[in-house]
Amino acid sequence: MENKSQYLFTSEVVSPGHPDKCADIIADSIVDALIIADPNSRVASEVFVAGKHVVIGGEVKTSAKLETKDYENIVKNALAKIGYDGKSAFNKNQCLHPDDVKIQVLLNRQSSDISQGVDQETGEIGAGDQGIMFGFATNETADFMPSAITYARMICDKVYHYALEHNQKLGVDIKTQVTIDYGTKENFENCLPQKIHTIVVSAPSVEDMPIEEVRKLLKGLIDDTGLPPRLYDPKSTILHLNPTGRYVNHSSLHDSGLTGRKLIVDSFGGYSPIGGGAQSSKDYTKVDRSGLYASRWIAKHIVASGLAKKCSVQLSYAIGVAKPVSISVDTFGTYTSVSDDVLSNFVLNTFSLTPRWITEKFGLDKPSSETFLYADVAGRGQVGQSDYPWEKLDELELFEALK
Repeated sequence: MENKSQYLFTSEVVSPGHPDKCADIIADSIVDALIIADPNSRVASEVFVAGKHVVIGGEVKTSAKLETKDYENIVKNALAKIGYDGKSAFNKNQCLHPDDVKIQVLLNRQSSDISQGVDQETGEIGAGDQGIMFGFATNETADFMPSAITYARMICDKVYHYALEHNQKLGVDIKTQVTIDYGTKENFENCLPQKIHTIVVSAPSVEDMPIEEVRKLLKGLIDDTGLPPRLYDPKSTILHLNPTGRYVNHSSLHDSGLTGRKLIVDSFGGYSPIGGGAQSSKDYTKVDRSGLYASRWIAKHIVASGLAKKCSVQLSYAIGVAKPVSISVDTFGTYTSVSDDVLSNFVLNTFSLTPRWITEKFGLDKPSSETFLYADVAGRGQVGQSDYPWEKLDELELFEALK
């Protein structure tokens, strides 16, 4: 008799054209511009996108000479790169066009009360805020990321890049979702996905494109994504493709966007706890950003070295204090040779994990087209991309020595 047991887990992803991601990418384009001009820039600039309006607010401390016109150019260039370049087949009522954008800049200078704790006389960097951060890793995929968000991201990337190249058919405001069937809770706990159960894709299409043609196109893109055949069966996987039947109007004209609203999308797809703050819009002294990168780097090393099947690492900081207030490792009972207590103490005693250490380790004060750009990270996800400096497995021997 066929086993009908199921244990389902779902993650979603949005493309750079989603209004929330537009806000993140604009905010991090500002971070890039300021830090490239002045590596000591301190930035916390939130972005709100609604209709044809983009509002930039927050605080900065920098020697870079950016005027209002410069910020306007950053916004329009970011939107054009995302795909809102005015060259698609969607008219000005259906999606955002860069010539129509109205930009308001409301940036203040960073409070001296904060800066005196961050930029310390010893050369150390104090944490730019208090907070908690979580890094996570699992052996379910080659990049040590959870299955559902990995495959949702792969599908989203496939559809988005098709939309960029075929803007007479599809728009760039795309959402995907993947449900993994683990069969049993035990398989879930032991990182053993059984199959891709359901895929959801919503991608805007031009008005005269029949829904049957849209769905056939999206099905073909999914089949060509490179999903593992062991998990994806094109004949049995449930597909919901543009399930409303019509999706033409899109972008911030028909939805608002705000920095920091896609934390689960940006991190681990709900498989792990997340910290209390967003990464996009902030410079590297803000531990919401640098602490996530460091904790992900540690968790990935623990799993990649075979010390556990999956791992969560929590860091916490106090504003103006360089060293973490706490460090804890949780392997969810999947550790192999040493316990969570031993792993926690090893991390505590081996890595300083101050904002200065993290910045120098990953070159966070040196964004560039040759290394990484924060705007690119905002569009692709904060973790899980093998070319990010904080994804490099450069200390495996140190961790493997614990076995």
